[in-house]
Amino acid sequence: MTNFMDSGRRKRLIQLQRMEITEAEVYTKLAKRQNNPKNKDILEKIAIQENAHYNILRKSTGIDVNPSKIRVSLHVMTSVLFGLTFSLKLMEKIEKSAAKEYRDLGLDDIAKEEDEHEQKLLSLLEEDALNYLSSVILGLSDALVELTGALAGLTLAFQELKIVALAGLVTGIAASFSMAASEYLATKEENSGRSPIKAAIFTGVAYLFTVILLVTPYLFLDDNSDMILGLEPHFQALCATLIIGLLIIAKFNFYVSIAQDHSFKQKFTEMTGILIVVTSISFVIGVILRDWFAI
Repeated sequence: MTNFMDSGRRKRLIQLQRMEITEAEVYTKLAKRQNNPKNKDILEKIAIQENAHYNILRKSTGIDVNPSKIRVSLHVMTSVLFGLTFSLKLMEKIEKSAAKEYRDLGLDDIAKEEDEHEQKLLSLLEEDALNYLSSVILGLSDALVELTGALAGLTLAFQELKIVALAGLVTGIAASFSMAASEYLATKEENSGRSPIKAAIFTGVAYLFTVILLVTPYLFLDDNSDMILGLEPHFQALCATLIIGLLIIAKFNFYVSIAQDHSFKQKFTEMTGILIVVTSISFVIGVILRDWFAI
């Protein structure tokens, strides 16, 4: 029985040992990619800490283990695609059970460092994507609600794909500049330390990017396309736009839930509800206006 327990404990220690050396490798690679001296220093300190944990565990297991190359590559790629802070937050969430595992094994000192020290270091990280997240949210949420609503109304009013696409693009591009200008003026007045120009760029780009994605179905479908599930081409485009809108909401809220420790379910439900209500109202308005003008 004792041998079995010793064997089980050793296996758990080896797993933790591999996790620590993998994280050390990830932090080291991320540090090399940093131009910000502060972020670089923080990442190097975390890497040193993880290596120290690895060496403590190696004394217990008596063996060396290699880092998981797949996980190292995955985290580095995540950092490139979604930003440094997102990658680190995601890694910490994946490894959150490590502290409990250490306590179960009687390694309270390492558990305490996993709980406190790394979180303290991670909280010091600064990144434009997070500093200007409110600007991104403003551009993205406004574009989703306003343009999806506009496209729903235009689809019912005109029922011609290219006309709806043209109207949507003109409306969306103009609105993106308007939103960027508004964010510039608002940020300039709030004295938050954020750059008004950067805030305007984040808002405008987020708005414009969302506009292009939402209008895309209207550009790729044709008025003479076959009906699908009894839906005419313009309704197919509207349904595709709604699906794209939901995917944008899901992806963005997943990012926010990881980066800022918010509830994904609550934010996703809230934004989805607003999108559906606005789209439904615009849909009805489109029908009324079409009948009113006898189009």
